[in-house]
Amino acid sequence: MQRPDPPADTAVAVVFFRPTAEQVARIVERFAGRMTVLVYDNGGIPPDALARLQGAEGLTRLGEGRNRGIAAALNALAEAAVAAGYARLFLLDQDADATPETARRLGDALDRAAGAEPPPALVGPAPAPKPGHKAPIYPPRPGVPPREHLRPVEFLATSGSLVDLAAFAQVGPFREDFFIDAVDLEWCFRAWARGRSCWMDPGTAIPHSVGRGTIRARFLPVAMPDQPLFRMAVYVRNTAYGWRLPHVPARWKLKQAAYLPLQIGLYWSRHRFAPRVLARLLAALAQGLAGRLGRPADAPP
Repeated sequence: MQRPDPPADTAVAVVFFRPTAEQVARIVERFAGRMTVLVYDNGGIPPDALARLQGAEGLTRLGEGRNRGIAAALNALAEAAVAAGYARLFLLDQDADATPETARRLGDALDRAAGAEPPPALVGPAPAPKPGHKAPIYPPRPGVPPREHLRPVEFLATSGSLVDLAAFAQVGPFREDFFIDAVDLEWCFRAWARGRSCWMDPGTAIPHSVGRGTIRARFLPVAMPDQPLFRMAVYVRNTAYGWRLPHVPARWKLKQAAYLPLQIGLYWSRHRFAPRVLARLLAALAQGLAGRLGRPADAPP
């Protein structure tokens, strides 16, 4: 049976940071030779995997092997896709279990959303379960009705999303001073504020996870990703800074204001109430409230 052709107007964008050789091989095997693949090297690609990338058909590697953060990588990939004449960009991280068929189905979904008001900026898949990890939840956008079996959502993860590059130009680039966490959340809220919309296709699902596991409260129905300390600190900082942004809705700010102290407490508990952990998170909270962003001093190179 012949496989359907992938969309010709779409390039694939993948950000690599310390991937395994297997993760690199999966991207090459699934996409190289079928779609244009743009890869950003944020560092740590094994030498044998790097050689495989360099020999892959239709694959372009960007970046210098230094960790510039997810936002800077995504912006560079979007710029390269626009320069190459593509109208859409299928964003993936190294863990994403996606295929050209996923890109085609999301392209069909973006076409179905084209008549929505406000017009779409991106469409993404529903999160499929992944053992040992907490799947993300994408809250529905109040006041916007579903369309063509698609659901309007406040935000989606960048990985697995199909972005309309004309909308990307209107909304603006991802915030590089966020470096990594909440980059997608802030961009989607900005898209809604600038007259664009974000949609989830329940008929398309890929596994998605954050961190290295899940932290669960003992007596409350609360779960959160378990991440390295620098990641958790950046999340706290960027969340606190989001309270300063006018395009982030008050309903989301109130929810996070209640939830963030609980997350800090759970994370601190997981790390046996180590004073240095609490000090790092409280310092990050203060940085966010004061608007001191940028690359974290303890971010891996």
